[in-house]
Amino acid sequence: MAEPEWLTPVEHDAWMALAEVLFLLPAALESQLQRDADLAMADYMVLVMLSERDDHCMRMSELATSASTSQSRLSRIVARLEAAGYVTREMAPDDRRAVIATLTDSGLAKLVAAAPGHVAQVRRQVFDRLTPAQVLSLTEVARALAHPDDSASCELST
Repeated sequence: MAEPEWLTPVEHDAWMALAEVLFLLPAALESQLQRDADLAMADYMVLVMLSERDDHCMRMSELATSASTSQSRLSRIVARLEAAGYVTREMAPDDRRAVIATLTDSGLAKLVAAAPGHVAQVRRQVFDRLTPAQVLSLTEVARALAHPDDSASCELST
């Protein structure tokens, strides 16, 4: 078995810093949303994605891809949102195999109420700590990690 290519000291420092962010940032964002809006981060992001569509609806398969999650996990998220009255699901009129998720007025109101606190937390945790140049670098690095082949896929490669 070949010896692994170990990280250089600079790579190790970068990896440890990223690992710390990956551990701390989601927990801080999730905690704020749970405390202030009684929403999970995944629920919030689904509401955001639906709200950004002109008609406030998306096919579940497209929503799963956009959310970088499996269809089964998305189905559980949407079921939770549907039970709360924030989303409805119905069969697509043009393809009975497809299901459309639609943001309700109640869901939009929930998002509008949750967004200011979430945005303030994102600002505190991320953008207030960075210079404008670092924000641009962060965007470039995050896109390179999320889309290593610059493809349309939102999934991290394994």
